[in-house]
Amino acid sequence: MSEQIKKIRFETDNARDFFAKNLAYTLGPVELKEMIEENKVKLIDVRAEEDYKISHIPNSINLPYEKIKEDLANDKIELSKEDINVVYCYNNLCHLGDRAAYKLADAGYPVMVMQGGFKSWTEDFHFAVISEK
Repeated sequence: MSEQIKKIRFETDNARDFFAKNLAYTLGPVELKEMIEENKVKLIDVRAEEDYKISHIPNSINLPYEKIKEDLANDKIELSKEDINVVYCYNNLCHLGDRAAYKLADAGYPVMVMQGGFKSWTEDFHFAVISEK
């Protein structure tokens, strides 16, 4: 490991700022479940429509990443800038959620990403899902 990296680890002000931003823009399944129960969030599933129909988190809407891009470009997105919009994708290796969050933030929508994605919601925490099939 380089000496520069070792030195950076002791820069606690930078670490504090990094973790504050991380906590502001990401959340886990437990925190998301609480926000859903308190009706404090607009939940957006950015996975493919066919996967959403198989199973999804209750109260979520399906806006695949490509549709978000298209709707934002055409000024047809049906989201509120007054709500916290939380996006989720497939799993912790999927970047669709981060890409969608970037696009939404760039357009002025408050947004967070659920870390771990749908896989963490279902497999790690065994929270309820809804199926349309």
